[in-house]
Amino acid sequence: MRMNKLGRTGLFVSELCLGTMTFGGGEGMWRQIGDLQQADAERLVGRAIDGGVNFIDTADVYAEGLSEQITGQALKNLKVPREQVVVATKVYGTTGKGANAGGASRLHIIDGVKASLKRLQLDHIDLYQIHGFDPATPIEETVRALDTLVQHGHVRYVGVSNWAAWQIMKALGIAEREGLHRFESLQAYYTLAGRDLEREIVPLLKSESVGLLVWSPLAGGLLSGKYSREDDKGDEGRRAKFDFPPVDRERAFDCIDAMKPISEAHGVSVAQIALAWLLHQKVVSSVIIGAKTPDQLDDNLKASEVELAVEELDALDKVSALPREYPGWMFETQGARAKQLSEVGRPNAR
Repeated sequence: MRMNKLGRTGLFVSELCLGTMTFGGGEGMWRQIGDLQQADAERLVGRAIDGGVNFIDTADVYAEGLSEQITGQALKNLKVPREQVVVATKVYGTTGKGANAGGASRLHIIDGVKASLKRLQLDHIDLYQIHGFDPATPIEETVRALDTLVQHGHVRYVGVSNWAAWQIMKALGIAEREGLHRFESLQAYYTLAGRDLEREIVPLLKSESVGLLVWSPLAGGLLSGKYSREDDKGDEGRRAKFDFPPVDRERAFDCIDAMKPISEAHGVSVAQIALAWLLHQKVVSSVIIGAKTPDQLDDNLKASEVELAVEELDALDKVSALPREYPGWMFETQGARAKQLSEVGRPNAR
């Protein structure tokens, strides 16, 4: 298991992160995603740590707080040294009644961190992330509130999830202008079947040295190898009950068709190839994997051992390439001219 720096920070996180959305159950969609209780969840946490994972991600809304509670108790029961695990959680979703029980306001953020620390049984959170964009709250208020948490020692680093490129850039600009702690990571959806992130967000992350944490790397199980174009009944797995995130199924099946011979050549699962492709993307700091069983977790952990050849990466890149879109194709056109002009004046230029 390789360790990567989180963006430009000095914090090292394992390239695979254990996601805890399957912990707790609760009501509604959370029960559909997973309802692992303490003993089973603890078994997964222990196995992940034994497999080299030092990074665990949760959120205050997962299973209505049960996920954080189970995660914290698992770390305590397993006697995991605090300095050996990086714990990340999120705030934004509605966690109670009333107009101020959600969002990214100073009030909700400070209330949220206190509640999360209590459920996790920790004295600090390593990475605290804003779970979504709140159009009702000025970005400056959100950034300042997070800076306060870092200053007070409740939080070590701050990040964001599910924001657009312009929103992230605005927050980074505010933080730089005011001398505040900035977002060091983005948690976002990114898979072979969904590379939309590459249009605007990936260039931003590379330019500003912001780390990328990938959620739903198997597109809600669609890239697990259980599904095919010939038998697209969707009657198994999580997607049968919770069909999310939205995916262009034809493009996804094209990707699966391309992954199958590669997985067979390596003697591994299709899921491992999907994860390995992400692990080969330089912008990725860590890929969040979730599981309901130890076998699923073990299979995902083995993805860190898969080394894809250049030809294999090229084949996967080709089949999953995004359709050309403006202004991207204009950049290509103008970039080609700029490249030609740059050749003029070189000693060997003709």
